[in-house]
Amino acid sequence: MSPEIPSPHPSAEPNEVQAHAEDLIDFVAASPSSLHAAAEVARRLEAIGYTRLVEGEAWTLEPGGRYLVLRDGAVLAWVLPESAGATTGFHILGAHSDSPGFRLKPQGSTGSRGWLQAGVEVYGGPLLNSWLDRELVLAGRLVTADGAAHLVSTPPLLRLPQLAIHLDRAVNDGLALDKQAHTQPVWGVGASDSADLIAEVAAHAGLTREEVRGYDLVVADSARGQVFGKDEAFLAVGRLDDLASVHAGLTALEGLPTDAPAHLTHTPMLAVFDHEEVGSATRTGAAGPFLADVLARITGALGAGGEEHLRALADSWCVSSDVGHSVHPNYPGRHDPVVQPLLGSGPILKINANQRYTTDAAGEAAWRGWSEAAGVRTQEFVSNNAVPCGSTIGPITATRLGIRTVDVGIPILSMHSARELAGTSDLHDLTRVAAAFWEA
Repeated sequence: MSPEIPSPHPSAEPNEVQAHAEDLIDFVAASPSSLHAAAEVARRLEAIGYTRLVEGEAWTLEPGGRYLVLRDGAVLAWVLPESAGATTGFHILGAHSDSPGFRLKPQGSTGSRGWLQAGVEVYGGPLLNSWLDRELVLAGRLVTADGAAHLVSTPPLLRLPQLAIHLDRAVNDGLALDKQAHTQPVWGVGASDSADLIAEVAAHAGLTREEVRGYDLVVADSARGQVFGKDEAFLAVGRLDDLASVHAGLTALEGLPTDAPAHLTHTPMLAVFDHEEVGSATRTGAAGPFLADVLARITGALGAGGEEHLRALADSWCVSSDVGHSVHPNYPGRHDPVVQPLLGSGPILKINANQRYTTDAAGEAAWRGWSEAAGVRTQEFVSNNAVPCGSTIGPITATRLGIRTVDVGIPILSMHSARELAGTSDLHDLTRVAAAFWEA
């Protein structure tokens, strides 16, 4: 059977789609690390009236209120319906703030043969070759003796220079990069004991090297995103996995009408987690207690006891949104021979018999309903049987909380590259379905 080839479709007015893409580019530029991404979500929501809560303080939650809580690289934000009570369920859009790449090691200032280098550790599963010959930044946080965390992002500072073809004549027959020997970026020249990379980063945060007691720093591509292609159908930028979903949820929350709490029957929530690319088993990951604790505090503030809390969860949905694979024109054999989602033809419904994704018939029906309400076409995604698929936060959330969960996303190419490729219309469509999910 030949696959049915989906055709690109106009999802909205072109100016709306392009404005959404440009806003995503700005969001990615402001989010070189997961810590920056969560902080940017919080900043934008506070600017439109969301109240930031502190985990170590007592919470006063009022029906009709808008709230958020930030925990390092994770952030939860929600709107309480005016009719909210002890058993009111949640509609949660889950995404993650981290992306594959590199993290600075302890004693990260290194060097060899007169070069100053950064000692980095591979984070997650990046396409190593995609990081070559790019101007890179260091971004994350510096922690001082008083425990204060200072977000920092340098200007372009690092580069992973590729070996010239003259010194490796067989390179085009197969490039093999050693994760230790070949991934240490250069950032200057001189004796390795003549400069301190952390001092260089600290200066950009207005700190001295002596003030820095600890750091969490990652490497990020400095290049700004770009819309291009026929009819401006494509967007290329780093960290689409999974800032595309984070941004979709953020803009959908920003777009909720001011009178939405009067009409909502469920509590809309954006749940952004860290560390998905390395398994989610951290205090800010989906396998940690963050979401469960906050849900319990919300229902408790509304008068729920143990049974009422469980009833609220039973009346809830989680949409786990993460990117998936578009059919690749140069490698069609790596995809299912029939189910072949195409970039630019709508968000995807992710299905896997081995429960690497959580979608079942009920989730499929619900997702199709929300998509129809948004006026958005959806596609299915399933892996080739010979190419095992990855997983998402969806199975983790469903397992930990028992909430009905469906896995979705947008199709992209170059997943886990330093610079990934999405369809501008898909990005806008995902936001529209998120809005329909919350307003349903």
